[in-house]
Amino acid sequence: MTNFRTQAQAAEVAMRDVFPPTPLQRNELLSHRFGADIYLKREDLSPVRSYKIRGALNAMRKQADKNLFVCASAGNHAQGMAYMCRHLGKSGVIFMPVTTPQQKIQKTRMFGGDNIEIHLVGDYFDVTLAAAQAWSEKEGGYFLSPFDDVDVIEGQASIAVEIETQLGAAPDHIVLPVGGGGMSSGVAQYFGDDVHALFVEPSGGACLRAALEAGHPVALSKVDTFVDGAAVGRLGARPFDLLRHVPLPDVLTIAEDRICTTILEMLNVEGIVLEPAGALAIEALGDLRTWIKGKSVVCVTSGGNFDFERLPEVKERAQRYSGVKKYFLLRLPQRPGALKEFLNFLGPEDDIARFEYMKKSARNFGSVLIGIETKRSENFLPLLAQLDAAGFTYTDITNDETLAQFVI
Repeated sequence: MTNFRTQAQAAEVAMRDVFPPTPLQRNELLSHRFGADIYLKREDLSPVRSYKIRGALNAMRKQADKNLFVCASAGNHAQGMAYMCRHLGKSGVIFMPVTTPQQKIQKTRMFGGDNIEIHLVGDYFDVTLAAAQAWSEKEGGYFLSPFDDVDVIEGQASIAVEIETQLGAAPDHIVLPVGGGGMSSGVAQYFGDDVHALFVEPSGGACLRAALEAGHPVALSKVDTFVDGAAVGRLGARPFDLLRHVPLPDVLTIAEDRICTTILEMLNVEGIVLEPAGALAIEALGDLRTWIKGKSVVCVTSGGNFDFERLPEVKERAQRYSGVKKYFLLRLPQRPGALKEFLNFLGPEDDIARFEYMKKSARNFGSVLIGIETKRSENFLPLLAQLDAAGFTYTDITNDETLAQFVI
């Protein structure tokens, strides 16, 4: 048995003083869909609704002589450290961007109580991180990295220890969401060659793929923060050391809008609340269909800290991805009956979700922003064919991200 496995098992034992193992549940819906035994490792059911408590717990217990811990985080890592500061009676200082939603700030305060302070610094995380590290060095605190820390990686690997015990054996495949790489590298290192590990990143934060292609961690030029639990601009150095030999075909990237379809299905069908990063591993199953058929597969649902104020955006993104909602700029003749003519082209399953038009004086045509929602994506084919035949001019702006930021 390697030293890493021994340390991970010791970390798992220490977890039991704080919380019970998170469930490993066979999911009937997914198992039937993919012809495999699909299990969900429910890290969304930890005390802080993510696996981040594991790394914080292990690092803080191994740094027992330290009394002041510092971190920079806008979400799950902050909550994990806050929880452990209160549990262990340690002091914590947490730096968050000024733009952090109040819901996340309030939850962090709730978990940490009087044991923590929260400093809101910077509009962007890089500024927040630099401020936290400078403050920690000045005040002599222990800076607790969310992923680039040996003890944190070891603590996250306790997930694998629990899976092995709960399943009674190692699974054939394990699907791991990737952010900075702490959890994914720890779990993959624990199982080694006994389990085929597959890694999933959001397309707007694919730092593992970038690191593997370059041969070292690199900073992404742009990061889409929608999948906030996995939107990391640079893979950690220590995680990369453990993942440097991962074959590129084992790393999948998933579009942010596509992830939203899984969030909605898990919520509406299974009653499981997942944040975007927590849905990554499940959504990836569609790309792994031929690999996993007849196999045992564990998907790590890494977190469930979902702000329901985001639900309308999630639904919107899911509909756009699945093709049942589209937006058009329509050039409409400014004459009586023109709008009625257009409306007659709509089918029985089509509905207008948005309509903005202002008549322009001294013009023959006006522009209309229109959103159309339907039950099946193929319903747009006859609609657009009729518009073309009638000579209407229109532009599909559904996937124009620049325009979408302003008008959708």
